[in-house]
Amino acid sequence: MVDLSVRWAATLTAARRSPTPDPTPYATNLLTRWAEPHRKYHTTAHLTHVLHRIDTLAEHAEDPELVRLAAWFHDAVYRPDRSENEERSAALAERALPEAGLDEGSTAEVARLVRLTVTHDPADGDTNGEVLCDADLAVLAGDPEEYAAYAAAVREEYAFVPDDAFRAGRAQVLRQLLALPRLFRTPYGSREWEARARENLTTELELLTD
Repeated sequence: MVDLSVRWAATLTAARRSPTPDPTPYATNLLTRWAEPHRKYHTTAHLTHVLHRIDTLAEHAEDPELVRLAAWFHDAVYRPDRSENEERSAALAERALPEAGLDEGSTAEVARLVRLTVTHDPADGDTNGEVLCDADLAVLAGDPEEYAAYAAAVREEYAFVPDDAFRAGRAQVLRQLLALPRLFRTPYGSREWEARARENLTTELELLTD
């Protein structure tokens, strides 16, 4: 497996025009954020998973390197008791990426993509958004053991929420997802992940509401 800091350097170098400044401090800052002790699901393992799924879907994106940068930032600021994580993560990208040598237009696109993960609802033809959102939601299509581990990690992240309240809130989220006409927008995601994700979501909802 390629070291995440190496992946970051390669992505940033490909996305910007200047070889400076050194990418390393930015990788260190981001990886420190992703490794915060209160995180149980939104960890470096999740970041790695999203980056791998972007690799799978990269041919669909207009600019896969900017999608990869958005993956790095999309949960860089994360507190489970706050609702503005995506906005704060986008703002971090808007501060850090110009310092790191990215041009204004590319920075704006990365921030837009980060904000899109609030709804996971890209417009038709937004291929960058479709790839990021599909990669982020691909965890829903894991095998039963992988999905169970994901659900358990989400519950652990919200350990401060009482069981009854968590079950009600989580059930609402699952129903909202199942009500979407489609979870995945890329051809690959639709073909390979949609059916399994819906099966997993339905199973979890049944377990929560029994």
